[in-house]
Formats: sequence, C-alpha cells, structure tokens
Amino acid sequence: MTMKSLMCVAALALASFGVANAKSYDVVLYNQVKVGSLKLKAGEYSVKVKGDNAIFTSASGKTFTVPVKLENDGPKNSSTNAIVDGVDGSAVLKSIKLGGSTTTLEFNQ
Repeated sequence: MTMKSLMCVAALALASFGVANAKSYDVVLYNQVKVGSLKLKAGEYSVKVKGDNAIFTSASGKTFTVPVKLENDGPKNSSTNAIVDGVDGSAVLKSIKLGGSTTTLEFNQ
C-alpha cells in the first residue's frame, strides 16, 4: 500500500468513527409542545445534535430540525429530561438535559 492510499484509508476510518459516535437520546413528550417555530405532538422521539441544530426523529421516522444552543455545566445528568414551561397557555420545550453527560440543549423561543 502506498502512503497516499494509507492516508485515504485513515481519513475514511476517522470520518466513519465520527458518524458512529453521533449519539442520540430518547425523549418522551407527554403533551404537544412548541419548540422554536415547530409544534411536536406527544410521543417518543430520538434527539441527535448536529452542529447548531437538534434533530428530532419520531417513532414513525419523521424528522424535525430546530436550532439549539449547547450548554455544558454542572455535574453529569443522571437521565435525559425534557424541561417544559407554560407560556401563554401553551407548553414550550425550554431545554433537554442529556443523560450521562453535562450537556443541556437550550431552545430559543
């Protein structure tokens, strides 16, 4: 194998490692909530962060993308929890604390 081929293989391996490590978190929404400009129905979702966006995938496979701000502070979160607040009579998803990490996803309203 030439050095150039070896470098290409190494680059592909590193790229696939990054994709494989893109962790998703399961969240259950018990009521319809507003997230940014979207409304998500009650149900189970998988949430993955990609850059400055959170990607919600429903159990039926539909995806919804909303802007997110990541906060890394405090001790590790013991479980994944959605923080919902009532605003003008509507449930609004304010943040999601990601279990097993110090990361909190903050949503703009």
